[in-house]
Amino acid sequence: MSQPSSDLGTARSRRRRWPWVAGAVVVLLVLLGGGGYAFRQHQAQLDDDAAAALAQQVAKAVSAGDVSTLPVAGGGAAALQQADAATLKGLGKATTSATVKSEQRTGDSASVTLAVTRTLPGGVAWHYDLPVQLTKTSTWQVPADARLVHPDVAAGEKLKLSRTQPDRADIETASGAKIVSMGDVVDVGIQPGRVTGSVPALTAKVADIVGVDGGELAKRVSAADKDAFVDVITLRRSDYDAVRSSLRPLPGVVLHERQQPLAPTKEFARALLGTVGPVTAEIVEQGKGRYAAGDVAGVFGLQRQYDEQLGGTAGTTVEAVAADGTTRPLLKQAAEPGTPLKLTLDPSVQKAADAALVGQTQPSALVAVDVRTGRVLAVANSPASGLDRALVGRYSPGSTFKVVTTYSLLGKGLTPTDAVNCPPNVTVDGRSFKNYEDEKFGSVPFRTDFAKSCNTAFVGLSSRLGNADLAAAGKALGIGQQWDLGTSAFSGNVPTNNSDVDKAAAAFGQGRTEVSPLSVAVATASVARGSYLAPTLVLADGAATAKATPLDAGSVSTLRSLMRSVVTSGTGTALKSVPGGPVYAKTGTAEFGSGAEPKTRAWITGWQGNIAFAVLVEEGKSGGTVAGPVAAKFLTTLANG
Repeated sequence: MSQPSSDLGTARSRRRRWPWVAGAVVVLLVLLGGGGYAFRQHQAQLDDDAAAALAQQVAKAVSAGDVSTLPVAGGGAAALQQADAATLKGLGKATTSATVKSEQRTGDSASVTLAVTRTLPGGVAWHYDLPVQLTKTSTWQVPADARLVHPDVAAGEKLKLSRTQPDRADIETASGAKIVSMGDVVDVGIQPGRVTGSVPALTAKVADIVGVDGGELAKRVSAADKDAFVDVITLRRSDYDAVRSSLRPLPGVVLHERQQPLAPTKEFARALLGTVGPVTAEIVEQGKGRYAAGDVAGVFGLQRQYDEQLGGTAGTTVEAVAADGTTRPLLKQAAEPGTPLKLTLDPSVQKAADAALVGQTQPSALVAVDVRTGRVLAVANSPASGLDRALVGRYSPGSTFKVVTTYSLLGKGLTPTDAVNCPPNVTVDGRSFKNYEDEKFGSVPFRTDFAKSCNTAFVGLSSRLGNADLAAAGKALGIGQQWDLGTSAFSGNVPTNNSDVDKAAAAFGQGRTEVSPLSVAVATASVARGSYLAPTLVLADGAATAKATPLDAGSVSTLRSLMRSVVTSGTGTALKSVPGGPVYAKTGTAEFGSGAEPKTRAWITGWQGNIAFAVLVEEGKSGGTVAGPVAAKFLTTLANG
């Protein structure tokens, strides 16, 4: 029986509707599935970013040495900081740099590698990779048992830094003979924490025993940490033995015995060579990481200037120390020895120069130069330490500059037999000039004016000179030239004259001209040699040989004769009878200061054989009476050596 047409239509309609419903369900399921994937992708990106951000935060915390602000599981950041700080304490004032080298997240865990560089005291860079695990609970965190120091350092271990001093190289002569040799010394210091009673009282006693500034020492001890070693002085063993019984009983005095390179004597070129001793806080600061407290280095002079060459590189060891005292090496860098420094000094000439200054009550200097080569043979100072007057002192040359003036005048036609008036005083444009002790010789041959060192004769002759002539003559002989000694030295300055008065004063070494003892000796060596040759002191490998610049042969020949007359019949007779051959010289007395009766510096310069010299005594009556005997002692000691 057939169904009604309306029912048939409804059935057909339902059959047509089901595919559409099924399709809609499929579409809905697809959409719901795609949204879940996108959600998961979004969450993964958030986790990646959070883990990466925490990795960067850890790197910054390790660099800063402060992990107390990190999110540590269980709130253990403070404990982690305390543990890491205790582990790292043995590295001293090391600086740290950490960067994220790699980072890989898997689910709720991330593996991070930090590239760590710890710059240790002494400048050694310790590089290593540090793995760090990060975990996620509700947020990303550092695990409570993390160790952010070194991958091979276990919980409870501590790091220990040790430095090994390298073998220090010698300072040698040009031929390789040792100027210094290893010797026993004692470092005298004070440890503030061991001082009982008054610091000023202790430092005053120590200063009196070893001869240092007690006030300055008291300031340094008072400002130092209680465990610091405040260096006082380094004594040769023989000098320490003489004061040992006085120093040892004093509470707070600390004594360290060691060896260091020593010159033949305490005075031997001391201001030039310097000394070696414990580094000061200032040296550590200036060393830009090269030094650490407790190191030994050059303290001043060439030992300080060339410390990197002479001192080599300290060895460095970092060990992990367990609670039971057992150690494991983590870093080991061997010490590298220094290399020798070669100088032109001649030990026999230097000893004679030092001996000549013994007993001087005024600051003094003596320089010797090899006439043949220009090499500096001796650099002596009194006091032996402190300012190197011989090389860097700046002084008016007094009548030693008459050598320069005469060289210029001879080139303009002056002869030794020309009559030149020597009155007791003379006036130039209202400025009065006088002779030493108002001497007067009348109209005499220039040879006599030179030998007797008549100032007024040179003032009168200055009218023959142009304003640039003295500067040119000085430079021809080496004063004001550019030198490369390998250390600081003043070559002198002879300004172009700006008036007749200025020129008159400069003619006998009392104007604006400044010299060092070395520059005077160089000029004298030029006269003896007949050419200018730049001085040398520190011998560098591969350095070009200096070329001599010839002087006017006729002028220097006459000048030599004039300088010989200074010794035979002039102001330099203190050198007349010294052994070793004829001596040529020029004395000088240079006024300085103000007042009606200004003080005077005493000079003498000259040569004997192949050794040119200059002597300065900062305050003395005259060159002939004060500096002359010093030069005589020097030449006599050398000849009898």
